[in-house]
Amino acid sequence: MQKVITKSIMQNSDKYMANHESSLELMNKAAAAVMNSYPFKGKVLIVTGTGNNAGDGYALALILNKAGIEVNILQTKEEYSKDGKYYYNLCQKNNIITFLYNETFDFRKYNVLVDAIYGIGFKGNMPEKIANLIKQMNESNIPIVSIDINSGLDADNGLAKICIHSTLTVSIGTLKPGHLLNMAKDYIDKLVNQNIGIDIVGKPYYLLEKDDFKGFLPKRANYSHKGTYGLVGILGGSLKYSGSVKLASLSLSALTSGAGVARLIVPNTIARSLLLYVLESTIFPIKDDNGQMIFDSKEIDESLKKVTALLIGIGWEQNFNNEKILTYILENYNIPIVIDADGLNILAKIKKIKQNLILTPHLKEFSRLTGIDLDTISKDPITIAKSYAKEHKIILLLKGPTTIITNGDTVYLTNTGCSGMATAGSGDVLSGILIGLLGYKTPDIKTVAFAAYINGLAGELAEKQKSSISALARDTVSHLAKAIKPYIQK
Repeated sequence: MQKVITKSIMQNSDKYMANHESSLELMNKAAAAVMNSYPFKGKVLIVTGTGNNAGDGYALALILNKAGIEVNILQTKEEYSKDGKYYYNLCQKNNIITFLYNETFDFRKYNVLVDAIYGIGFKGNMPEKIANLIKQMNESNIPIVSIDINSGLDADNGLAKICIHSTLTVSIGTLKPGHLLNMAKDYIDKLVNQNIGIDIVGKPYYLLEKDDFKGFLPKRANYSHKGTYGLVGILGGSLKYSGSVKLASLSLSALTSGAGVARLIVPNTIARSLLLYVLESTIFPIKDDNGQMIFDSKEIDESLKKVTALLIGIGWEQNFNNEKILTYILENYNIPIVIDADGLNILAKIKKIKQNLILTPHLKEFSRLTGIDLDTISKDPITIAKSYAKEHKIILLLKGPTTIITNGDTVYLTNTGCSGMATAGSGDVLSGILIGLLGYKTPDIKTVAFAAYINGLAGELAEKQKSSISALARDTVSHLAKAIKPYIQK
């Protein structure tokens, strides 16, 4: 796993390091890390701002020059940080050609551009002059290497009004949330982190990677049966949204993820249509009125007999009966419970959040749960998610380009997934994967994170086979077995 830290923690860590190692040496290490991350050749232009990020750029210019690579500097302003001024002066002593930016500057004679305009400290509005410069760089179609983070991209949340679109971003020290959240994937084609020995002062988040899930799924014993791996219930569906439960089960998401038995608990009206799609799963029809479940406690109890983990809410609609069903289950059952979709919207109304629930909202659903507007959440999603999970003693999986998983103490991030998953049903597939895992795995934060990781991985495989335009949620399901296989114990 990789540590991910906020810019305030990074800035505190930099201050701490200043008492233990020369800031000039750290700047040189950062420049060397960038040099080692990209095959620089031809003629290189380093575009600098006025702070320490520009200092990294000046230090890189010296390294490139020493390596015999032709390098020029383009300044946005003749202003420097203390350390930046030191390396700038060395650039002048080494006769590195330096220009002051104007809008007629010709980028076409360069093979690589280096973005050293803003670092992690950028926040707020960008001067029009710099915005025009960034637009010119992006439209040049020349490879761009960003030092630490793309200029204009907020290091804490990955939001931007305008920012560099990099070919490669070289994060220095550790990753920042802004490398991963919100718009980041659209502006960073490739991301690498270079550890230059900065000690972190503060509690990090963690980006989970392939090796963190090595052997996560147990090898199945011959002396076992379907009951060994749990009977999971998927309670949801309506006449209007019958596809959701098909995607979450269909003997695919839930059973391919390892559950022994999957039971679909659905309105009687749609049960017959589901039979056409169900082979390995079982169906328990619930009395309904025009495709909407009717609350009957005895029928609910019967449907949940022997169920070891339950998914509630997909394909539901918001109505009085569903409110009664959700309330009854929360008050009477202590099995692992995952709530998604309209289950979350109902939960936001009835406000009966009990400990150890697993909630899987997207941003709009999370806004309803918290009462916090979307814009505020987008600006600080990790802090708000962590606070909410801690307050209610739950596990929260907040969906997005990078998924946030937290129990209020630890924060995990998973970065698998792709734009091809922006299609109807992707969330239902994730819920099916998760409930399938909970049939036999501990209902803890890492199990929830694994579901998100595998869902994204299967989505990437589906997009690779089809395209970001044509991939469907069912394609993610069809690649699930391949995504899971490397994580089974040998």
